[in-house]
Amino acid sequence: AAVLAVIMAAFSFKIVHKLVLTALLFIAASCTYFMWTYGIVIDRSMIVNALQTDSKETLEILNVRLLGFLFVLAGLPAYFVWRVKVAYAPWLRQFRNNILLAVLGVLITVAAVMLSFQTLSSTMRNHTQVRHLITPLNAIWGASSILVKPVAATKAAALPIGEDAALGASHAAQGLPPLLVLVVGETARSDHFSLNGYARPTNPQLSKETLLSFTNAWSCGTNTAVSVPCMFSHLGKTEFEDSDVRYETLLDVLQRAGMAVVWIDNQAGCKGVCDRVPTVNTAALQEPKHCSTGECRDSVMLTVIDAEIAKLPAASRAKGVVVVLHQMGSHGPAYFKRSSPQHKVFQPECTNNALNTCETAHVVNAYDNTLVATDDFLAQTIAWLKGKSATHRAAMMYVSDHGESLGEKNVFLHGLP
Repeated sequence: AAVLAVIMAAFSFKIVHKLVLTALLFIAASCTYFMWTYGIVIDRSMIVNALQTDSKETLEILNVRLLGFLFVLAGLPAYFVWRVKVAYAPWLRQFRNNILLAVLGVLITVAAVMLSFQTLSSTMRNHTQVRHLITPLNAIWGASSILVKPVAATKAAALPIGEDAALGASHAAQGLPPLLVLVVGETARSDHFSLNGYARPTNPQLSKETLLSFTNAWSCGTNTAVSVPCMFSHLGKTEFEDSDVRYETLLDVLQRAGMAVVWIDNQAGCKGVCDRVPTVNTAALQEPKHCSTGECRDSVMLTVIDAEIAKLPAASRAKGVVVVLHQMGSHGPAYFKRSSPQHKVFQPECTNNALNTCETAHVVNAYDNTLVATDDFLAQTIAWLKGKSATHRAAMMYVSDHGESLGEKNVFLHGLP
């Protein structure tokens, strides 16, 4: 309360006072809803996710329950804020009063911390996530940290790496140019792949293929904004998180070495990874077979892959092609939208985006159905690659950006640090 008083002291003037209070009420109500519903915390990475969310993702989390939270926790208090009459002093005197309020708030804050320092310091040191639970200070702190340390540098600010990159002797010895398809999955959990020992048959088609599954693989983060750029970075997780600058990516190095590179996206973008290579987004295509439900299935990317490769420079294509396919995959919370009827093998499934209102088993059913859909997409990709075996040395690698909580300890989605 004292910290909030210090913050409000900067805005307690006639024009902006009630506007800022109203904004804070709606911020606090929104944070409360998402924390209550999905068991997440509001930290810097969650603010980044919110800033990078497109309109389609925003619509998926809107529901009557959210509107109810906003009405009760923000609308009614805001009505009171605007109804009450506040006697503001003249500007100079009000400015003095605000300074006194800020000083009082600081003194109370310091006194409160000192009186409970031993318990407070131990708690914050051992349970660092607690600080991300205090609304609306968590949102204010997260947004402030982004202003201090921007989400990402501009394209021009990306520092070059691998400037001496060249195709080596092993490449020259190949009779056919390489063709690599790198599939970047979305929110797929390793422990829900039957290839990795999961009891349910979530990989019915891939299980028929001869392939390798690397089970000791770890994500750099718990959200796309962190995990995808880190995935293509030359830095490890710790160095990537601590770095104040942005570097070029694996794709830049491959392209500089002479290979043809293209990023095909069926989601909300590459988070800066593909800024300097040819890019196409399929999410807005109107293919009747693949986009009949209001969003395009991942299989739509295979309908444009040949045409997009053909657009790449012929000299580079002769040396080899790398195609990145960025899936919609298992993007939550509306898992039921991520699978077609033929993939809905686990029933009943949760058809609500407020996942905590569904039985956990039904949430898992909906999620596992998305993995069946991914299995089908990867099998189609392998079949496409097999058709290129006469002209290319073909390969595919699939890796998900991060996993997801499905109700364990009442936590959903990927909103924990």
